[in-house]
Amino acid sequence: MGSLSIQIFLISLLSFLLHLNPSLTYSLRNCTSGSSGDNVTWVRCTDRDLTVVPNDVPKNAMSLNLSSNHIARINSTDLSSLSKLRYLQMGDNRISRVDDGAFAALELLKDLDLSSNGLRNLTDNVFHGLGKLRFLSLNNNKIAHISPRAFAPLSSLESVKLTIDLSPDASFEWDVPDPTFLRSLNTLSLSYFDTSVEIYRTMLRSVQSVQELSLTGMEHERDIGLVAIACQSPNVSSLDLSNDDLSTIDETFLRSCSRLTKLNLSGNSLEEMSEFALRSIKQLKSLDVSKNKLHAVPLAIRGKSTLENLDLSSNYIDFLKGLQSLEILKSEKFFTETPHPDTFTHTPRLRSLQIHQSDLRKLNPALFWPIPNLESLDLSDSKLKSLEFLSQAGLSALRRLTLRQNEITVISETVFQSLPALTHLDLAENPFSCDCSNAGFIQWVKSNNQTQVVNAYQYACSFPAAQQGSMLLDFDFQSCWMDVSFLCFISSSCVVVLTLLASFIYHFLRWQLAYAYHLFLAFLYDSRKRKKGAALHYDAFISYNVHDEAWVHREMLPVLEGEQGWRLCLHHRDFQPGKPIIENITDAIYGSRKTICVISRHYLQSEWCSREIQMASFRLFDEQKDVLILLFLEEIPAYQMSPFYRMRKLVKRRTYLSWPQAGPHTGLFWQKVQRALETGEAPTDNTDPLTGQARC
Repeated sequence: MGSLSIQIFLISLLSFLLHLNPSLTYSLRNCTSGSSGDNVTWVRCTDRDLTVVPNDVPKNAMSLNLSSNHIARINSTDLSSLSKLRYLQMGDNRISRVDDGAFAALELLKDLDLSSNGLRNLTDNVFHGLGKLRFLSLNNNKIAHISPRAFAPLSSLESVKLTIDLSPDASFEWDVPDPTFLRSLNTLSLSYFDTSVEIYRTMLRSVQSVQELSLTGMEHERDIGLVAIACQSPNVSSLDLSNDDLSTIDETFLRSCSRLTKLNLSGNSLEEMSEFALRSIKQLKSLDVSKNKLHAVPLAIRGKSTLENLDLSSNYIDFLKGLQSLEILKSEKFFTETPHPDTFTHTPRLRSLQIHQSDLRKLNPALFWPIPNLESLDLSDSKLKSLEFLSQAGLSALRRLTLRQNEITVISETVFQSLPALTHLDLAENPFSCDCSNAGFIQWVKSNNQTQVVNAYQYACSFPAAQQGSMLLDFDFQSCWMDVSFLCFISSSCVVVLTLLASFIYHFLRWQLAYAYHLFLAFLYDSRKRKKGAALHYDAFISYNVHDEAWVHREMLPVLEGEQGWRLCLHHRDFQPGKPIIENITDAIYGSRKTICVISRHYLQSEWCSREIQMASFRLFDEQKDVLILLFLEEIPAYQMSPFYRMRKLVKRRTYLSWPQAGPHTGLFWQKVQRALETGEAPTDNTDPLTGQARC
């Protein structure tokens, strides 16, 4: 009763805990889940290679994230049990079809994300049941047709993000949608403008609420007209013209876009902008012209006092153009990203360069090729991790090098061979590693007579942990100079010699070694089992495979036991029940004068028969008597015999008896078996059962 009470208590406690946290009441195969706040259950199934909506999502789930999978279709029953769902994210899938009424059960849904899929058609009933939906994202789809009633069920809609495909293949036709949709559409992306401008114009006139407009895939000859139409929408404040292959912007291109506060021109092929290209945009706060081909900061940007964010990255701008006589340059935060190799092309006379607080983790040696006369270089506090760039920088005139406060841990002394004029080196405040990887540099610092390494004896160790606090030049690098090549030579030589020796032994001495091995095992076995001098209970132990049992009973037993009167030991008849089989085999072999192995192909394939002949061979080697009789039921080629059986040839006293060679003279065959059982020098056949050939 006590244990029953404990079980009831534990069950009650578990039920109570599960009631407190619903996320503990289920285990999902492909998703993770949990609860937060007022028991709002969330389920996350992102990036799981799912092809369908999982069927084990808890019914009380309020948030479900299925983004970044391979779902291609939303069936009418996939979401039918999730009536409490408020938030559903299915972006970045392969959804090309949504069944009518697929969302009908989601009456409480507020936010639906279907962006970055393959949707093409929005039918009348695709959003049926979503009366409380407030936010809908359909960005980056391939929508080519929208039914006029598609958005009618969305009576609570506040925000819509939409991408429409205007390519000829899409054959898009604009039927003015439901007014609720038109009032809610605040982000619109239009792509591939190989279509009627009238459709485009009609569409923009309908969606007066759009604030963020993206136009991609435009043809250059119609750029001006399309942009002018876009900027006529009264609420458009953000215009995205990225990745449109624009090469130039004149003063008329953006003339109609006076209300813009954000303009994105990144990813084009812009080489120049007119000085008055942005004159009409009085309230511009954010401008992105990154990833273009600009060679100078556009004059159009000057005087833009309202500009708060400007991105000029990934262009060909050279701030030093026109400074051919410049000899000394000092700057902080000069590079905010990987420097362009042509940065110093226009300053060939530069002799002193100091750049601090920049990002030079990916420094290209070609950066220094235009300034071969550089004598002083200071790149302190610039996130440098390696000095390998110096090997190909071509700075043969460099005399002073300062690289303080970087992230250098290991230095190869060979990099300084490319700096023949170097006399001053400052590497303070770097996180050096005090191990054999810096042995060459440490020796170079101590032995070179040309370059002064400033305060080298004050360089502290940062790695490994055991060396922290000690000094770099105090590290004992003598142990690192072991001749690795000599060790490799010795090691490889030993491997070659051992390989040759092993091959020689295997080819010429393998049977002798096998004999010695089994003799040693026999000695160990006999010492352990103490079987010498034990009483003999049988004349012979018969070792045979079950497939040959019929022959043993039909041919052998009637003669050897019936006619000749030998006492034989057989598995099925004489093994002691309950005793381990290996002990039964041992007792049978050492309790019999002889062991007769009835050998056939089945016998050679049997694990237990192999153990029996192995045990009998141990006894053979140990006692030096011919206690083993091999009786072949069939002729077996030598190549099918394992090395263990062929090892029997090493025994001087051999007894081989072949049943196939007996032919009709079975009486003579059994007389030979009788003589083998009577003496240790039994007669043998004149033919070798291994080959079927006469012996010499």
